[in-house]
Amino acid sequence: MANVSRRAFLQSAGAVAAALAVPACDRLAPKSGGRRASYSFFNADEAAFVEPAVARLIPADDLGPGALEAGVPTYMDRQLAGAWGAGAGLYRGGPWRAGQPGQGYQLPFTPAELFRKALRAIREDLAESAPDGFGALPVAEQDAYLRALDEGGRDLGGVPSEAFFGTLLGLTVEGFFSDPVYGGNQDMVGWKLVGFPGAYANYYEFVDQHGIAFRRPPMSLGQDASGSIHVHPAPRAGEEG
Repeated sequence: MANVSRRAFLQSAGAVAAALAVPACDRLAPKSGGRRASYSFFNADEAAFVEPAVARLIPADDLGPGALEAGVPTYMDRQLAGAWGAGAGLYRGGPWRAGQPGQGYQLPFTPAELFRKALRAIREDLAESAPDGFGALPVAEQDAYLRALDEGGRDLGGVPSEAFFGTLLGLTVEGFFSDPVYGGNQDMVGWKLVGFPGAYANYYEFVDQHGIAFRRPPMSLGQDASGSIHVHPAPRAGEEG
């Protein structure tokens, strides 16, 4: 993962976006650079890993801001604190046997449980080698640690490291390209990077204009006429909207 360029990452990962719940309550956790972010799911220790980790998965570079600047941890936090994190719609009846690669997710944990267990195990693993936290490690060592999680074969409190890394990477990509109404893709930096126009109601005025580039700035689902983006809290699992 060392020397990963934004362009190479986007070419390999693709621009996918999916989002579900936006929770209503917040907890303060430290953010890199002395800033603070409001979280509902992540505690301070968990945020201290997630923030620098996503910053390495999609780093800021000469093309623009990275995952941290785009608010990806906020997107993750809202997903994990909401219905998706609680496993809404996820089959949980077992049996819990090791699955084949083509069978998809086979673990007994909800996404929230998976993150909680894995992040606790990572914190314990780094307690001696990185007492100041993952973010204090040199960039090359951060990349090496993330690569080791991706390669698998490590147990993170019952969670295979490759399962955790795959979920972390998937949420990072989603948060970078999702509609800003869900907390990530702040200032629509992901959409601007790939030239995606966003959520326009229609393109009627452009139907007869052939061979021209679409130059309008991107638009969010939650954007009003003034350009402000309004985030509306969504119900948690078990609550009615």
